[in-house]
Amino acid sequence: MDSQIEKEFEKSKSGDKEERYEAFHTILNITDQKVDWAYEVLDQLLEDLTHKDNHQRSRAAQYLANLAKSDPEMRIMKDFSKLWQVTKDEKFVTARHSLQSIWKVGIAGPPQKEMVMKAMEDRFRRGTDEKNFTLIRNDILQNMRNLYKHFHDETIKQTALELTETVEDPKYKKKYTAIWK
Repeated sequence: MDSQIEKEFEKSKSGDKEERYEAFHTILNITDQKVDWAYEVLDQLLEDLTHKDNHQRSRAAQYLANLAKSDPEMRIMKDFSKLWQVTKDEKFVTARHSLQSIWKVGIAGPPQKEMVMKAMEDRFRRGTDEKNFTLIRNDILQNMRNLYKHFHDETIKQTALELTETVEDPKYKKKYTAIWK
């Protein structure tokens, strides 16, 4: 990893709010493509998933999701539960940002896609007791839509439509259906 990227990681943890925000977006943009330095930051990011600062937890989760495609050893398969836990963070904004990026783990390959789909499907079905579960369901279906756009896998679409059919409230059923139009 070059020194400029190291500086961006440092800035994303410190400095003023604007500097952190710019560094965050720079890192996300860089990690939209495969990088050869993912393992240099992996352990620190995993540690940051339980950081006392919810912003750190959120950033770490989003970086890890982006870096899954740069993980030829497929370590994310072992560490996914730690990342998934942040999607249930006590701070809803942290949980939501983490959940909204979790689909990126799925584009790393078929085993990762299957793991992410299973976790999201299970949460959609069982998460009705969660606070803000309608927003969580919306994010899950949008994640499935993103995976579908990436893979053009009809089973993803079918799963999402089947989940939508289980929704009893017509308002939310309509909203969720709109994601697939």
